[in-house]
Amino acid sequence: MQPKILTLAISLCFIALCARSNDVIETSSGSPDIQHVLFLVSDDLKASALGCYGNTECKTPNIDRLAKEGMVFENAYCQGLWCAPSRTSFMHSRYQGEGETNLGQCFREAGWYSARVGKIYHMRVPGDIIAGTDGEDIPSSWDERFNSAGLEAHTPGHYACLNLNIFTDALENRQSTRMPHRMFVTVRYDGDGSDQPDSKSATKAIELLKEHRDENMFLAIGFVRPHYPNVAPQEFFNHYPWETMPLPEAVENDLSDIPQAGLAKTRNDNNPIGNYPDNQRRMLAGYYATVEFMDKQVGRILDELEQAGLRDSTAIVFCSDHGYHLGEHGFWQKSNFHEEVTRVPVIISAPGMPSGRTTSLVELVDIFPTLTALTNITTPSDIQGKSLVPILKNPSQSVRTSALSIHHKGKANNSGHAIRTPKWAFMRYKDGTEELYDMEQDPLQFTNLADESQFQTTKKSLTTQLQQRLNNAQINK
Repeated sequence: MQPKILTLAISLCFIALCARSNDVIETSSGSPDIQHVLFLVSDDLKASALGCYGNTECKTPNIDRLAKEGMVFENAYCQGLWCAPSRTSFMHSRYQGEGETNLGQCFREAGWYSARVGKIYHMRVPGDIIAGTDGEDIPSSWDERFNSAGLEAHTPGHYACLNLNIFTDALENRQSTRMPHRMFVTVRYDGDGSDQPDSKSATKAIELLKEHRDENMFLAIGFVRPHYPNVAPQEFFNHYPWETMPLPEAVENDLSDIPQAGLAKTRNDNNPIGNYPDNQRRMLAGYYATVEFMDKQVGRILDELEQAGLRDSTAIVFCSDHGYHLGEHGFWQKSNFHEEVTRVPVIISAPGMPSGRTTSLVELVDIFPTLTALTNITTPSDIQGKSLVPILKNPSQSVRTSALSIHHKGKANNSGHAIRTPKWAFMRYKDGTEELYDMEQDPLQFTNLADESQFQTTKKSLTTQLQQRLNNAQINK
């Protein structure tokens, strides 16, 4: 071979090797071993209800098992404060509203089989569950979708409407869809739970895992518990005798420094539940019973992965759409900026990634780009979240300095925005009132510092950070 030709051949080989090397570098954030993604979403589940987040009362052995295998994000925050905006947000990785491409659609367009079982986008619970309807589901997300119907409050068994102090086995006159006291309903009954929506969802998920095991698969499984009504077999209620349920810590005049906009809509001081401390304990027992029932269904799915030999090729994300008040500050339910609502569980277990725990601040919008990075799928350009792969590799890393939560619900007085930093929780409402808490000294948020003179410099800095976050998120004040 002539010298010039030899030189050209060597050069071309070198260029080809460099190109292949660059390809490896560009895709090194992901894992070529991931063939399946399971996205498990619980409804109305506060982080503090799980054993892996420090709860010593509620039994969650299967989620705790997943936590030991994956990365536990101790400081994860939702962007929307109730189901519909939160689920739209994390499924599009946008702080508010829909983007051009949703998470399921992104996997479909990459050639993956994509399926939904249960509630992923917003469904009315119990309304859409009783009817077996799709709710606000987006069809472009899925190749197939499956609803898991159930009788909910109409399940035969021992019914209680705890804020009205009603206990009965009768099926008549039960609080249900769109009725004002449905949030305080529990039903415990004799049965194995197979008739419940979450059990049906786990059964269908297992079927799909078997059917599509040889394909790239994105499977989103939405559990409706512990969302009200708290329905579960008697055996789960047996684990939580209401007499032993400790009520949340309380301080005198707790609400005196919280602005009107910061008060929960449903409270002990404006709802009959405040007259029944024992029924507040029963509410805790019912919530924990349905958390444990949901945890059992997670365990069934994890067991199937193990038995089918799919665990080492499957990335798993477990999260909730938002948290929930169970009497903290005398508050009930959701749709406010306090820690019990905004802090959510996020656990990610992926092949090739170490297990551990991290205190780094993250947001639910970060799940979308994390999954595309792990699977080497192109991330849409309009998403607003950040990949958590750097934290999965090293829990001491961080990808953001604050977490943003938003509440825009029509003309609601409690509309506003909140920012959470490692030390501070700052909330600013539509009417200009504010809350500020030192989360290192006051993690239960008993002392609002927003009007204290010595914290005005801190508040000014947080106000600037909040506005910068809103600007970057393209959200108008």
